[in-house]
Amino acid sequence: MILYPAVDISEGQAVRLVQGDFNERTVYKDSPLEAARAWVEAGARWLHVVDLDGARSGTPQSLGHLEQMARELPLPVQYGGGLRSLPAVRDALCAGAARVILGTAAFNDVDFLDDVLAAYPDRVVVSVDARGGNVTTAGWTETTQMPAGAVIGRLAARGVKQFVYSNVDRDGMLGGIDLDEVRRIAAVVRGRFLYSGGVGGLSDLEGLVDLRQVNLGGVIVGKALYEGAFTIAEAQAILDEV
Repeated sequence: MILYPAVDISEGQAVRLVQGDFNERTVYKDSPLEAARAWVEAGARWLHVVDLDGARSGTPQSLGHLEQMARELPLPVQYGGGLRSLPAVRDALCAGAARVILGTAAFNDVDFLDDVLAAYPDRVVVSVDARGGNVTTAGWTETTQMPAGAVIGRLAARGVKQFVYSNVDRDGMLGGIDLDEVRRIAAVVRGRFLYSGGVGGLSDLEGLVDLRQVNLGGVIVGKALYEGAFTIAEAQAILDEV
């Protein structure tokens, strides 16, 4: 498994939210590029970059930051937030994203999803973010009545092979992972997925490793790294045990 340090961008800064609440925002770095550079220097293998303003507004707002990272840093970046049209996806890829992360539009616009999968079959990840087991959309501001497992099944049937699954209730809380939930999600994913939400210490990563789920490709971590709960090297050493 691979550790994906998160760089969440809002108003031009590297921030973290608590449970997806834009009113509970902590600024960790004034420069997203420098936040990303710190993770690269600490030994990261990938970067997970989310344009929070784009996710909320529906159009990308941080492509300039993505372009800087892709130009100046030697790591692949997966990028999401506001990618709700084929031109927006193209712009993100042209700016340097190795993979694009789709959210709201993947659930609401099947034609768009089909078009993106046809154009970039190996560079598309769909993020399924859940509160209380149901999918959230529009930058985590709206919760649907769609169970996450059922949505993943429908997306897989349309050809999605890569997912991010996020537990928004646990995001930014450092309170640990519901391993039973991860096991349930792994059972419905046909392809590969990354987990995000609630990682607070190395024991959480050990728990993920102990699940031995062959389709769990990595874990996205933000606040625990920013707060110094562990280092990238310590985390990756555990994840390499799979």
